[in-house]
Amino acid sequence: MSTDQTADQPADSPAVQGGSPLPTVDAAYWEAAAEAFDDEPDHGLRDPVVRAAWDARLRSWLPAVPARILDLGCGTGSLALLAVEQGHQVTGVDRSPGMIARARAKLAGRDAGFLVGDAAEPPVGERRFDAVLVRHVLWALPDPAAALRRWAGLLAPGGRLVLIEGRWGEADPIGIPAGELVSLAAPLAERTHLEELSYDSALWGKEVNDERYALIVHLGAGAAMSRAVTTVSDRAAAVRHTEVVDVHLVLRRGDEVLLARRSGTGYADGLLHAPSGHVEDGEDVREAMIREAAEELGLRLAPEDLRVVLVMQHRAPDPAARPRIGWFFEAAYGAGGEPWNREPDKCSQLAWFPMAELPDDMVAYCRAGLDGLRAGHRFLIHWHRPGDSIAHDPSAPGRVVALDDAR
Repeated sequence: MSTDQTADQPADSPAVQGGSPLPTVDAAYWEAAAEAFDDEPDHGLRDPVVRAAWDARLRSWLPAVPARILDLGCGTGSLALLAVEQGHQVTGVDRSPGMIARARAKLAGRDAGFLVGDAAEPPVGERRFDAVLVRHVLWALPDPAAALRRWAGLLAPGGRLVLIEGRWGEADPIGIPAGELVSLAAPLAERTHLEELSYDSALWGKEVNDERYALIVHLGAGAAMSRAVTTVSDRAAAVRHTEVVDVHLVLRRGDEVLLARRSGTGYADGLLHAPSGHVEDGEDVREAMIREAAEELGLRLAPEDLRVVLVMQHRAPDPAARPRIGWFFEAAYGAGGEPWNREPDKCSQLAWFPMAELPDDMVAYCRAGLDGLRAGHRFLIHWHRPGDSIAHDPSAPGRVVALDDAR
């Protein structure tokens, strides 16, 4: 703790110097704090116990991997680093150039970018994100309600706000009480989830007695947040259904298919899955498949090497998960070269398996898709229920619905 802070205030709270609160919006204050910022246990996350505690919380708060995360008031990038290590792509914003310099150094070579700017008005243009992550920032802004509306407008459909806040100190507490923040977020929220954090000393590296919490604000899969919505009726009138589009490669070698074992992604790690990825803005599904095959397997496929063999709508077990449309493309072994593992940080194994005897340790919807393909189907739904296993479970209820007659 720095010398200009009282003993009952966190490092993120307004410091007190000579009995007067420092202006928390003063960039010069945070610039001066940058050098020692990581000395606080919950800032630098240098203690393995503290780091593990924040890592576990982030995994439960952030969307399924991979997601686009906007980290506002990112400081030196410790939470951003955890999110990137989990498999997310992160953009960090902080008004202190010193903080940003340290964040860039900390995440050098990672899937992250950092910008100097105001958290209340992030300089991200028209970009949209799957989650906005904000820790100990909202309380310090002059108009928290306006900031929430602005942040909601930066979310893609189905996005969420992850707000880590509190009311710190016992003699003269400062901050935002949880009930007040719930009320502020209510006009924007389809649903919210509040988690008390004070009891979890591992997060702070010490016992704390003040109010600390996280509020997860889900804006809904169809909420149109390109404008600031303030009422439920306004939001309902603007609903448009949208879905993530992903692509999967069914690479065939005779009667065998190539599968990749996920590793280090934070989602379905240890399970086998077809080489796959998401369609990016401006791509069609075939272009996306060609790009993903090059990035993951080193294959140089041509459009004529691919044919669509299955389209599946699917959703993960997490109730907050967005539906997805998966396009399965088939290619023959030898097209584009010899496959090899170009992403060992995300894939621990590439192996061939008989299509007629697929292993059980697969991602459930991928296994269902390949089984359906083998049975002659071309259009399927695989809709998990809350509590279902991400992994294929032969004894679990079937979730596949065929939308066509098998050939």
